[in-house]
Amino acid sequence: MFDSTNQEAVCPVHAPSDHPHVKPAKVGILLANLGTPDATDYWSMRRYLGEFLSDKRVVDYSAWLWQPLLQLVILTKRPFSSGAAYKSIWNEEANESPLLTITKQQTAGIKDRMQSRYGDRVMVDYCMRYGNPSTKSKVREMVEAGCQKIIFFPLYPHYAGATSATANDQLFRALMEEKWQPSVRTVPAYFEEPAYIDALAQSIERAYADAEKRPDILVCSYHGVPKRYLMEGDPYHCQCQKTTRLLKERLGWSDTEITTTFQSRFGPEEWLQPYTVEEVARLAEKGKKNIAVCAPAFSADCIETLEEINEEIKESFEEAGGRDFLYIPCLNDDDAHLSALGGIIEDNLAGWLD
Repeated sequence: MFDSTNQEAVCPVHAPSDHPHVKPAKVGILLANLGTPDATDYWSMRRYLGEFLSDKRVVDYSAWLWQPLLQLVILTKRPFSSGAAYKSIWNEEANESPLLTITKQQTAGIKDRMQSRYGDRVMVDYCMRYGNPSTKSKVREMVEAGCQKIIFFPLYPHYAGATSATANDQLFRALMEEKWQPSVRTVPAYFEEPAYIDALAQSIERAYADAEKRPDILVCSYHGVPKRYLMEGDPYHCQCQKTTRLLKERLGWSDTEITTTFQSRFGPEEWLQPYTVEEVARLAEKGKKNIAVCAPAFSADCIETLEEINEEIKESFEEAGGRDFLYIPCLNDDDAHLSALGGIIEDNLAGWLD
């Protein structure tokens, strides 16, 4: 595989001999995901949670009110419970979180696709909004490698201020420190992209075909946000609802075979409803004893899917009388998913590369 960082820098044509050497121009493709702690110990978790929960896009309360609570209470206790949760799903062989493992696999797949088409004109890499590798470090590497243009791709199918926007914010902060800023394009949400919907549908069709008994209903569980965000103009809720509708239409199902819920509620205020953990219990109580759950808002399996859905939400369903609980994994590095992402990247390269 071609390593686009190894091209030699040269003195520009017609420039004096003492002019700084410049790498051949190329386009960077930078994939971005949420982030991961470096380890499951207390201090690694505290650093990660501190960065995450100090982001005003994530928790927008006044700093004078929020920071004392965060620093003195939440970050004193939560690293222990979060560390235990991460430890239950940790990739021990690679000593990293599943999100990091999968993001590396996705990046490798996208790199193969992009470099087979564009060769040494592109450089493909990934970064994390919180934790490592940081957005700043990867922007720096791309600029040093000669990337005069960058496609920045937050790996969130649906736009939300707490996901896509904060990823873009971090990119813009990194650009502020560059002497020679590259031109950038940020990839918009792809919640209704036909290839993405088709990849989702294919994964569900495979899971249903392999199931011993067809589930009574498919629960599409999306990460929640405070309801207030919707009322303030965040389009996330509407985009999630549309993904479920498009998925239902692609599968040819009725309204009774699929539903939308929201998980991962945090704090005292009302979040988008229905809450997944409560809805799966209601479904069991209403006689839906065999359900499947998927997480369309996540491009890669992570703590919210492998631990929260597969453990906490499953437990809520079973305690309410449910029998069969099928978790359908995220698209991860599935070929149809990588093809969909590759197509989106190519659309966003229009005018930059032939």
